[in-house]
This record gives sequence, C-alpha cells and structure tokens, in this order.
Amino acid sequence: MTQRRLNVLVTGGSGASGIAVARALREAGHRVFTVGSDQARISAAAEQAGDGVAPFVCDLARMEEVRQLRAEVSAAAGPMDAVIHLVGGWRGARGITDQTDEDWDFLERGAITTLRNVSRVFYDDVAASPDGRFAMVSSTAVAKPSAAAASYAAAKAAAEAWTMAVADGFRRDAGKVDGGTAAAVVLVVKALVDEGLRRSHPERSFPGATDVGDLARAVVGLFQAPAAELNGSRMLLAP
Repeated sequence: MTQRRLNVLVTGGSGASGIAVARALREAGHRVFTVGSDQARISAAAEQAGDGVAPFVCDLARMEEVRQLRAEVSAAAGPMDAVIHLVGGWRGARGITDQTDEDWDFLERGAITTLRNVSRVFYDDVAASPDGRFAMVSSTAVAKPSAAAASYAAAKAAAEAWTMAVADGFRRDAGKVDGGTAAAVVLVVKALVDEGLRRSHPERSFPGATDVGDLARAVVGLFQAPAAELNGSRMLLAP
C-alpha cells in the first residue's frame, strides 16, 4: 500500500465517471490532473471533483497534442505516476450488416487511438514510478459479443489487447528502471451509472450496471495492492 502522494492523470475527466474517479483520488491524497476535449466542460468537471484537481484540454486522438499534454503536466507537477483512461463511447446497430464505417471510425478513434497515444506518451513515466499504474475501463461485451454491438465489442477487445501488451512491457521493464514497479489493468463493467442518469430515467433499474462511485473506489484500490498481483489482470466490477 503506497503512502506517497502520487501524480495521477485521469483522461475522459469531463464525464460522471471521470468526476467520481478524480474526486476519490483527490480524497485519497493524490495530485489529480483531468483531461477533456472541451475547456468549459473539463473546467466545470474539475470544480465538481474538488479543490486542487487541475483540468487540461487535449484531443487524445492527436499524438502531437498528447505529447504537448505531457509537457504541460510535467511542467506543472513532474512525471505522472499513473494514468486512468476513461475515454470511450458507444455505438450500436441492429446486427452485422448495418454496422457502419462511421460508427467504427468513431469507436476506433475513441476506444483505441486515444489509448494507444496516451499509453505510448506516458509509458516511461508510469514504468519508472514505484507505484506506476495504467488502467482502462472495458466491457463485458468483449467476452460475449452480440451482433448488435459488434463494432463496440471489437474496439474494446482491441483496447484490452493493447493494455495487456502494456502489462507485458511493464513486466519486462521491471528490473531495468530504478524503483519502477508498474501494473496495467483492465477494469470490466457491463455499463456505468450515476445519480444524474438515474434521475433522468427513473423508470429504469439499470440491471448489472456499476455505479461510478464503485468504479472510483476500485481505481483507488489499485494503489493498495502489489503491482505484481495486478499487472495484466482483468478485474470484473460487479454491482
């Protein structure tokens, strides 16, 4: 269990899950930096997460912007110890034949390209940290894909495979960097739900959905277990 105050980057920080995760990390004593694509939204979300959460604007699908993001957060606080990647998105269809190229492009950009860019740019920071963590949120659809969610499940599967490759990189590099003990983890949910969504749809019960508060607690818990036990794991967050 770490006693250090860590630098943690939370991508997808404008949404309900980003706010919940940033708040929980801040309350656990860490320095938190959130990332979104819109200045007004990410600034408002950082305020909701609590004092000290620092917002940054970046299009994570553009490698040159991610490199600039690293330069900016490094100038503000030094290397990042952890990256919690919450960027994604959902697109579905009726079946296989109506899976559109436009939906695939959206999912590939949001679920895969952003992950690839962020992990490559921040890999060395996380690998060098005594408490390095890289985590993404995936879906139960990967294990049992439906025809209607074919593009979504395929994109999430690709993102999971990339994250497992990051885990292998951390495993191989563990003895090469002084103090480096990093882990890459996939957090799996059926869906995420928050109080705003419940209020908007009082007629729905959201069976099987994971509350964003439970996701946030799971993220904080990643720093309370040994990296060797976590690295390369696929953790199901059941309600």
